[in-house]
Amino acid sequence: MESLLVTYRLQSASEEAQARAEALALEQTVELPRELVQNAFVRTHIMGRVEALEPDPAGGIRARIRYPAQTIAGNPAQLMNVLFGNCSLQPDVELVDVELPESVRSLFAGPQHGIAGIRARLQVEKRPLTCTALKPMGLGPEELAGLCELFAEAGIDLIKDDHGLADHPFCPFAERIHRCQEAVERAAARTGRRSWYVPNLIGRPEELEGQIARARELGIEAVLVAPMLIGLPVFESLVRRFPELVFLAHPAMAGSGRMAPEVLLGRIFRLMGADAVIFPHAGGRFAYSEATCAEITQRLRSPWPPVRSAFPVPAGGLRWEKLADALQFYGPDTIFLMGGALYEAGPRLKERSRAFVEQIHRLAKEGVGVHAGSL
Repeated sequence: MESLLVTYRLQSASEEAQARAEALALEQTVELPRELVQNAFVRTHIMGRVEALEPDPAGGIRARIRYPAQTIAGNPAQLMNVLFGNCSLQPDVELVDVELPESVRSLFAGPQHGIAGIRARLQVEKRPLTCTALKPMGLGPEELAGLCELFAEAGIDLIKDDHGLADHPFCPFAERIHRCQEAVERAAARTGRRSWYVPNLIGRPEELEGQIARARELGIEAVLVAPMLIGLPVFESLVRRFPELVFLAHPAMAGSGRMAPEVLLGRIFRLMGADAVIFPHAGGRFAYSEATCAEITQRLRSPWPPVRSAFPVPAGGLRWEKLADALQFYGPDTIFLMGGALYEAGPRLKERSRAFVEQIHRLAKEGVGVHAGSL
């Protein structure tokens, strides 16, 4: 019988760990004490089972619990429910690892393009890709389109909406994406280089439908979505229904629960269909460690058949002067997202953006990052 192997960190004393883990295994499946479950099929084929307990180096106990694969019903919402439904409400539990058999992984959308597909469509074979964000919220469509054209002329590969850009009265979605897509097309006509404008999709499901329809009409090839804001099942459904689009996943709300970032961003987002995943770069304005960033990156790119690999997109404080170190750490199969470090150049924004692109090209030609090191 195929199963999921899920690891939790329990803030329990060692003498209480077995009972606490048993209670967790039951809570996530049958929600009854073991002695009240008399049905043989339920006891054998549905009930969770504690596989192992061991001390966690970070404190507490690691409990490895096995759940029958059929409990997830091949559904993204039910998968998350089994992994971390009721127990997410219990303050002594953290979800820290998930192992899924290949047959289960094949039930979900996974990246439709991944690293190889994005490289093929942008015609960039080996070097890292460059990315920036249109900001701040409050600018109108014309101003954002001007920034979009500037970044495209500088040679930046992906120019995404900031995740705070929605269908605002001061910047309507339809007008914004129309103007920004025209801007990258004008730049491409002048430079001969392709850049993608990547609009942010956010709202109710019916609003997302309309946004995607408009983006497809304009020939937009990639979109930005925050899976935890719109819901993981909705995100997975969008990937399935619109396989021609490249999906970049934003981590907004990903820190609202007690799920290890390497599990949620590195495994779950990839499983649900993210072709690239943005996450906070170590040393920036968020508290992710080098070890966490390395683990997210490894889980996004490592073989996990039949799920394609996804691009890691370190962001959130990537510094100009540390770019070579970042490339050495992450390697060439990375999209480097630089925002504030470009905008702080002020009136020299275009020159700084072009220098960002040229530096990435130069470092890649020199072979920096071919063998990952440490920051």
